[in-house]
Amino acid sequence: MSVLPTDSLETPRFCGVPTFMRLPMATNLSQLDAAIIGLPSDSGAPFRTGARFGPNAVRAMSIMLRPINPYRNDINVFETLRCADAGDAATVPGYEEECLQRIEQAVYALSSAGVVPCGIGGDHSITLAELRAVAKVHGPVALVQFDSHSDTWDKYFADKRYSAGTPFRRAVEEDLVDPSHSIQVGLRGSLFRTSDITQSLDLGYEVFTTDQMFDLGIKEMAQRIAERTAGRPTFITFDMDFVDPAFAPGVQTPEAGGPSAREALLLLRALKGINMVGCDVTEISPMYDGPGQITSLLGATVMAELLALLASERAA
Repeated sequence: MSVLPTDSLETPRFCGVPTFMRLPMATNLSQLDAAIIGLPSDSGAPFRTGARFGPNAVRAMSIMLRPINPYRNDINVFETLRCADAGDAATVPGYEEECLQRIEQAVYALSSAGVVPCGIGGDHSITLAELRAVAKVHGPVALVQFDSHSDTWDKYFADKRYSAGTPFRRAVEEDLVDPSHSIQVGLRGSLFRTSDITQSLDLGYEVFTTDQMFDLGIKEMAQRIAERTAGRPTFITFDMDFVDPAFAPGVQTPEAGGPSAREALLLLRALKGINMVGCDVTEISPMYDGPGQITSLLGATVMAELLALLASERAA
């Protein structure tokens, strides 16, 4: 099976089925290093729905991207990594726990085959299912969470334990992540309670608010992330509301005052020394995006940078 993307200098981008970055569809997991998997569920969304349509919106805009990453020594990502698009997990719309079970099964099929799962979602509750799958293979992982919200609340609405606001509390309780080597970056905005941030600290996470991140600086922040994960198997989750809504309006819960698209990408490009065993980009609701689909384009670019990070670490 060829694992190189379609050459957009030979075949126009608007031709063919829009897989992620024009990669082939996965037919044999044994030949792959990493795979894109769509996780189209917004059954855990406490606010704006629509993230179930995020995966294909990201795929559609990803055809703009090219395989060589000039920010990591001109690495050709797909000559270094054997990648494919594994399609979507089958979900059960409106049934959160059933969705999580199906997503876990789909992601485990990749992770157990030695393939790094790269999820495109989907509200942020999907990450709990991914962590369940990855932890079965690697044990409790280090978590790097880029997000304007902690997502460590205990319950939402009528004592419901599973939603986009609770996955990273459940992940600690289920021993899926090692909080002593995990970090949340980008928290900001108004709060439900004064404990909204300290609850993450109480769980063992290291936390940097958006203001603290900027005070520290992009390069130092990247270094802190590498030090925190310390070479351990790491899952990176990127909630698109980490970015200021001026640059990413199509999200479930926009939060003013965040980094620009450029600043977010600078941080990702500064990352190194990360032993990434899984990643995702979540919370893209294309119905709230502008006609230029800038949130989906940025989401695709974020995933491309995560693939470049994986490729550069494998090539080192």
